[in-house]
Amino acid sequence: MLRLRLLLCLCALLIPCATFAQPKTVRVATKLVTPFVMEEKGELTGFSIELWKSIAQQLQLKTEFVRQTTIPDLFAALKAKRADLGIAAISITSERGQRYDFSQPMFASGLQIMVRHQESRGGGGTMPGFIKVIFGRSVMEMLGTMLLLCLIPAHLVWFSEKNHKGGFLEHTSYLPGIWKAYWWAAGTLGAQADEMPKGYVGRFVAVFWMFVSIVFVAYFTAAATASLTVEQLQGNIRGPEDLPGKRVATTRGSTSAKYLQEAHAETRETDTIENAFKSLENGEVDAVVFDAPVLLYYASHSGKGTVDVIGKVFREENYGIAFPQDGPLRKEINLTLLKLKENGTYQQIYDKWFSDTSKP
Repeated sequence: MLRLRLLLCLCALLIPCATFAQPKTVRVATKLVTPFVMEEKGELTGFSIELWKSIAQQLQLKTEFVRQTTIPDLFAALKAKRADLGIAAISITSERGQRYDFSQPMFASGLQIMVRHQESRGGGGTMPGFIKVIFGRSVMEMLGTMLLLCLIPAHLVWFSEKNHKGGFLEHTSYLPGIWKAYWWAAGTLGAQADEMPKGYVGRFVAVFWMFVSIVFVAYFTAAATASLTVEQLQGNIRGPEDLPGKRVATTRGSTSAKYLQEAHAETRETDTIENAFKSLENGEVDAVVFDAPVLLYYASHSGKGTVDVIGKVFREENYGIAFPQDGPLRKEINLTLLKLKENGTYQQIYDKWFSDTSKP
């Protein structure tokens, strides 16, 4: 009887120890977003996945990945307790911080714009681009100003020629005479004048106006060439200020979608960023706005030669690991993330996935 009791006591002591020795399984919600979360040969990889695996190894945690389609789905999994945490390319915002907890920042990011490559947009001096430049606001304003200025030499020449015998004015009265003089002034501006004033004042005006015409033609050519070059290189989207009214694709429920709505862009939301890329390459949208590292990675890999990332990073933001409110793992994960940054593991993972070797 005594031996039986001793055996039971020993089992009672060993069972908790055995349970404690088993790694705890953590359900991690994630979504595919290159290069943070990718799938290769049926296995998840990417910057965020490798970073999490390093954290899990330090904390002796076993991981069960719970894949989601969109960021809203990921947060819904956290809220419903179907996942213990979420990691991908999740932006830390004040709005999300009211309903969820976040780790310390694990990646510095921001929004950027991607457009089709100039050859894909039909650049290279095509007629539609040329017509758009010629009839652009700046060029039309320049032409309108010069046509108004033509009234000055036209009146001077008319006044000089109306009383000059042998002058080139067929009618000396105002309306027909000023029309003939204006036609001469406009023709001289384009270096196409076929007649010249005969009076001394008229000739002096003609010489001065020809000099003005040479300067104007040179300036007009330079301005039109510069505008056409910019049009070919960047299209009509050069930065965030050009997005209102444009067709812009991004992912549903992302911070970029909210930004585009506030910017009054014609937002096309897709389930995945890959679908947004396809819409851009097919000409269905004018641009894609999304997280800068994702766009840069795509432009230098799968989209090389077909898309361009333009402008600077705007609306800077940080990525973090998301938790349900008061999640028990947050403190331990934060401490482990700090350790990985201190011992160089974080930098090794970062250098593997991003060409820039400086810390984010």
